[in-house]
Amino acid sequence: MFTGIVQAVGRIVASEPRAGARRIVVDAGALDAADVAIGDSVCVSGCCLTVIAAERDGARARFAFDVSAETLACTTGLDRTGEVNLEKALRLADRLGGHLMTGHVDGVGGVAEVRPVGEGSVLLAIDAPDAFARFIAAKGSIAVDGVSLTVNGVEGARFHVNLIPHTLTATTLRRLAPGARVNLEVDLIARYVARLGV
Repeated sequence: MFTGIVQAVGRIVASEPRAGARRIVVDAGALDAADVAIGDSVCVSGCCLTVIAAERDGARARFAFDVSAETLACTTGLDRTGEVNLEKALRLADRLGGHLMTGHVDGVGGVAEVRPVGEGSVLLAIDAPDAFARFIAAKGSIAVDGVSLTVNGVEGARFHVNLIPHTLTATTLRRLAPGARVNLEVDLIARYVARLGV
């Protein structure tokens, strides 16, 4: 489980095909990775991946992950080099600063609008896939590339969020522009409520 509070921006530095899947290597950047071991889960731009190899050089760390064909089919950005948001798995004693996330990406959304609003904040509008737009509600939670955000409004399959200056500084969301694709995970509670037919 994760909270969507990004702990560092890392970088995919290598990506190679492996029989329909891929193996990626992530430079963990400023992530405090001293306690990350092989077999641990790390949220990489919203996707829960398992560490299969690790190398350390002082405070710096690189981790390898195998990304399955299924994961590649429902995510974006894990098949090439570039910046990624990183979060270590939640421990039972950790604060829940964002919202509970599984790291199981529901699908890929498209950025429709990015525009400044107020004191350094940015409005980000995203078109969600129709199949799970019904799970997105105003004032509910959503994860965008692994970042926990509050939905400010919804119109059909389009929703918008507000990105404060801290979020823009501490995550990869600062580089988004119209046409960009992002990983989306809807609120876990909304998914179960819909399944129960409540």
